[in-house]
This record gives sequence, structure tokens and C-alpha cells, in this order.
Amino acid sequence: MEAAPWLRAGEKHSQSDIYTVLSCYLYRLSPSVMEKILVLLLVALAVVYAVPDPRGIIIHLEDGELCLNSVQCKSKCCHRATGLSLARCAPKASENSECSAKTLYGVYYKCPCERGLTCEGDKSIVGSITNTNFGVCHDAGRSKK
Repeated sequence: MEAAPWLRAGEKHSQSDIYTVLSCYLYRLSPSVMEKILVLLLVALAVVYAVPDPRGIIIHLEDGELCLNSVQCKSKCCHRATGLSLARCAPKASENSECSAKTLYGVYYKCPCERGLTCEGDKSIVGSITNTNFGVCHDAGRSKK
């Protein structure tokens, strides 16, 4: 197959010129060669999509992104301000900040404490069911001294 005379190296060509030439070449290929090209393209696409995105679409979400459960967030806190608001990933509570104890629901009105801190406050059964068992983050090592 020789190159089309209107497509010369070093010249600019429109997409329609390139598509025309490609379709002419592909039209001349046998079905078995077309199948091999199709399989090669599908494998290439599978490899491209198999590479994990560090940002994430469903997991490893950054603070401020919408979430359904805390396991989706990098910070491990899916926070909502009110019962009707959308939940978003938020940083964990720092020392002397309001916090919630771990919950079964995975969505918090107040985020749990950062590592090394404990949430001291209401830990009643009613509070855990209604998600109102808020407390304050304290450093466990400092409070014992």
C-alpha cells in the first residue's frame, strides 16, 4: 500500500484527510487482521484503565468531595452539617475540637479525633443511634498526667 499523494510528510493535514486515509487502509485489511487490531486496541484500553488513579473517583477522596461513607475519604471522615445536607469528606477533629465517637453509619455530624486523641463525651446508646453523641478531643497521654 502506498501513501496517499495528498498526505505528504511535513505538511499539515486536517482530521478528515487522516480519517479518509485510515479508513481506506482499514477497508483493505482482511477480517482476521482487523480482529487482531481490535483485540490489540481493547487490550491497550484495558491496561490504561487498569492503572489506578491516585485521586480516586469512589475511594481516596480529598477533603470537600462528596461521599456516602467514611471509608471513601482519605481522612476517613464523611461529614454532614445537618440531616438534609450533602455529606463531604472532612479532616478529622484536632485537639480540643468537637468530635463524635466511631459510628456504624460511616457519616458523622462531627468527625472523629485524629490519631492519638480520644473523644471524651456522651457515649450513650441513644446518642449512638441518633448520632448525637458528641464530645471533645483530648490527648490521652496528657490527661493522665
